[in-house]
Amino acid sequence: MPTCLGQRDPQFPQSAHAGGPGGRYHARMDTSLRKPWNPGSWQTHTALQQPQYRDLDALQKAVDALARLPPIVVSWEVDALKTQLAEAQRGERFILQGGDCAESFDDCMSESVVRRLKILLQMSLVLLHGLKVPVTRLGRMAGQYAKPRSADTETRDGITLPCYRGDLVNRPGFTLAERDPDPTLLLRGYERAALTLNFVRALVDGGFADLHHPEYWDLEFFQHSPNVGAYKAIADSIGDSLHFLEAITGKPVDDSYRAAFYASHEGLVLHYEQAQTRHIARRNAWYNLATHMPWIGLRTAQLDGAHIEYFRGIANPIGVKVGAAMDDAWLQELVQVLNPHHEPGRLTLIHRFGADKIAANLPRMIDAVRRTGVPVLWIADPMHGNTESTAQGYKTRRFDKILDELEQSFQVHEECGSRLGGVHLELTGEDVTECTGGARNLGDADLSRAYRSSVDPRLNAEQALEVALLVARHRARVRQQAKR
Repeated sequence: MPTCLGQRDPQFPQSAHAGGPGGRYHARMDTSLRKPWNPGSWQTHTALQQPQYRDLDALQKAVDALARLPPIVVSWEVDALKTQLAEAQRGERFILQGGDCAESFDDCMSESVVRRLKILLQMSLVLLHGLKVPVTRLGRMAGQYAKPRSADTETRDGITLPCYRGDLVNRPGFTLAERDPDPTLLLRGYERAALTLNFVRALVDGGFADLHHPEYWDLEFFQHSPNVGAYKAIADSIGDSLHFLEAITGKPVDDSYRAAFYASHEGLVLHYEQAQTRHIARRNAWYNLATHMPWIGLRTAQLDGAHIEYFRGIANPIGVKVGAAMDDAWLQELVQVLNPHHEPGRLTLIHRFGADKIAANLPRMIDAVRRTGVPVLWIADPMHGNTESTAQGYKTRRFDKILDELEQSFQVHEECGSRLGGVHLELTGEDVTECTGGARNLGDADLSRAYRSSVDPRLNAEQALEVALLVARHRARVRQQAKR
């Protein structure tokens, strides 16, 4: 059972960092010494996980061209999402964040986008029914084209080349021409992101997300799932409730016809993020208009690093991945730098530990943040801490460990007087075999059948819906216990 630390008066510890893995992460910086912010001030800080472009003139031309293009999102959409994240902090809403580990330019096709939207809609319907609160759909899409890597190079048969960092940077093929970082891909990424989000908006505005017709969202292969009966019962129940309410009131429930959809991605390649950062005069603030909610990965969350410098100055709601390698002092200073004005909805902490580490680490992190007095939204990422490799060399994630970490996340937050306001999943609407387990009990031998991810393993649609059903059932049990 996890041990939850007691509540204390908000304060900021004066002691130095205790050390720990990756000492470079622990450099402290007095916030009073930080220089004035601008969209390019990150360039005076150490920037990890960045492409090493050889042609700097070509890079500047690409960034200048990107800066002249229209924004992908607009500031009032960003503000609306921040309001919804604040509601989730108060327990009035739940956040479903999901999508591909890393999007591919080749997957910018109508069929692929529709399948991803379908599974997020199906999951949100299950969550809406089980949680009895509105659900915000936050896609890992329309910009998730870059990924951090554990090494800068890759060696095959004695040949060493730059590692593949995602389609925004280079290409997966193993030749120098394909692996050399290409700045023109920044423009290609912008185009694919804009096309993807434009298509999603058209679908939503056209009634694709109408709760009266969840049959629009059916995935063909899902008809064979053991969970299909439970899902259809939920869909029918919501449809009947809507029709009954509209019959009684004599008017439609407007929100049931159109579901808002927001985009998010890891703000990794800072030249791309900077180029789409605009000053909005009506708010007197700078917004990253490449996405609604960018987040910082654990590998780039150094207090004195370029990513923290860039993110501290934008008005968007932002996320930060946090894990066992992060000590309390690092975490406390991080939340104060990124949310100095204690703004609700501004900062989301996405915790990723692994099923075997969460009980030992999450309680202390909840307590550490509480002592700062900074409001945050907690979201669970049960994927990244549970990655392992099979004897055949496949990266995979065991479904039972994903569910275990998610169950422990709810339990720890409840025992610590905190609240888990959302879930963050790497998933796809495709019938892939990348994570083992689930209703069909996929094993290691099944991975080769349909393993399509170029980076990390994803839940298929069937497994993703199973996660949503688990979350809904968990909250239903909690409500029942509270009534006793």
